Amino acid sequence: MSNSLSSDVIIIGASASGLMCAIEAGKRGRKVIVLDHANRAGKKILMSGGGRCNFTNYDVSADNFISHNPHFCKSALSRFTQWDFITLVEQYAIPYHQRDHGQLFCDDSAKDILNMLLAECKKAKVDIKLNCDIASVKHNPDKTFSLQTSLGNFSADSLVIASGGLSIPKMCASPFGYQIAEQFGHHIWPTHAGLVPFTLHTQDKERFSELSGIAVDSIVSNERTNFRENILFTHRGLSGPAILQISSYWQAGEAITINLLPDLNLNDLLKEKQKTQPKLKLKTVLSEHLPKRLVMSIITTDLIESPLQSISHTEFSEISHRLHNWQIKPNGTEGYRTAEVTLGGVDCDELSSKTMESKKAPGLYFIGEVVDVTGWLGGYNFQWAWASGWCAGQTV
Repeated sequence: MSNSLSSDVIIIGASASGLMCAIEAGKRGRKVIVLDHANRAGKKILMSGGGRCNFTNYDVSADNFISHNPHFCKSALSRFTQWDFITLVEQYAIPYHQRDHGQLFCDDSAKDILNMLLAECKKAKVDIKLNCDIASVKHNPDKTFSLQTSLGNFSADSLVIASGGLSIPKMCASPFGYQIAEQFGHHIWPTHAGLVPFTLHTQDKERFSELSGIAVDSIVSNERTNFRENILFTHRGLSGPAILQISSYWQAGEAITINLLPDLNLNDLLKEKQKTQPKLKLKTVLSEHLPKRLVMSIITTDLIESPLQSISHTEFSEISHRLHNWQIKPNGTEGYRTAEVTLGGVDCDELSSKTMESKKAPGLYFIGEVVDVTGWLGGYNFQWAWASGWCAGQTV
């Protein structure tokens, strides 16, 4: 292409994976240009983890990821581990702390992680160009790639797609990466929102609307998996870590089961209390273990107000089953608007697990969320971004 800016590597997306790839390629002496249509690099990094960036996890394995090819992520995750990223964080003296389940967060701000990545890009002489809209991408007979953009024309030997998925459109999410993959003959697994709150059917929404703000430690399960963390009632439905986790495994029309008292055998407790304190009301006993409003919304009023001595053991069993195995069928999810990740994407079988290079178009790479690899809540999606970006950066 005439009058084009030539480079060794062009990376589309100043994302977590894109910046990591740029750093590694730049370290190898490659001339790297990063193009992004947003007005700021790493926007999703800045808003992640409530502004504190859950940047990785102490415990990372392939079991923490969802993919049609569950083995694909193993190579990248083993070559650039959570310990490698933690080492980089510590080199920059970024203060961080551990939360539940090995999750690592910045003490201060997600800006610390982004500033670290941008500093590394600067050291590697990476050229980041923002507010760049891409009109076309072509693969030339000489194996180079040509791009027409709002900032002019570019060409490079290697092209890396790090444009992310469809989650959180206000962060400039777009289907661009999938469109490029399809242009070059790649199969795309259907995409849908993951790590996302549930909405409820009208009747349930009205029934539980007064519970908004209540959080309960629970085990949430379906036929395929289960998670134990808080659930959170919202004015639209159900959220909280356990709900976000199960949402990635949920299928439309399916009910989920929630054990609201995972550390208690309620049936035994009620029988014991009936012997020792028979005049106690059921609601008094239950309210010692669950928020009163929640109990009132699940157990019928006549039983709630009854003293234990008037309740049969059969009814105890039914009450226990309801609270240990509360079933609810979501109406749907809140969709990409609030989803943390996008499930599905570029078929892993058509990429090299070692380099992320396309098997259909030499010199073309896909990394990060655009690939059909989706992590659990807890820093896993960032670790996939760092690892896949690092791997591509060794080769491009």
